[in-house]
Amino acid sequence: MPLTLNLMSPSQRRDPLADRSLHRPARSRLPLNHPAHDDILAEHSAALTDGACGYIDPVSGLFVLTAAFLVDRGWCCGRGCRHCPYVGDD
Repeated sequence: MPLTLNLMSPSQRRDPLADRSLHRPARSRLPLNHPAHDDILAEHSAALTDGACGYIDPVSGLFVLTAAFLVDRGWCCGRGCRHCPYVGDD
């Protein structure tokens, strides 16, 4: 039997999306003056284009989920995801 991943919470919750492109994270999550801002956005954009669920952060080497993956999940987990599509620009 293949492994499946249920992205929705048990209540099938759907949080409203922030009013911005999935390619642009909230400034509170990735400030414009971040030293690797352009490199991070390039990695995220490539992952979105490839349909990948995430990418390797060019600074820390950690795996970062894409905004598209987080949209498919359907809700904000509150853990401070860099590309959270539910967090508005502060």
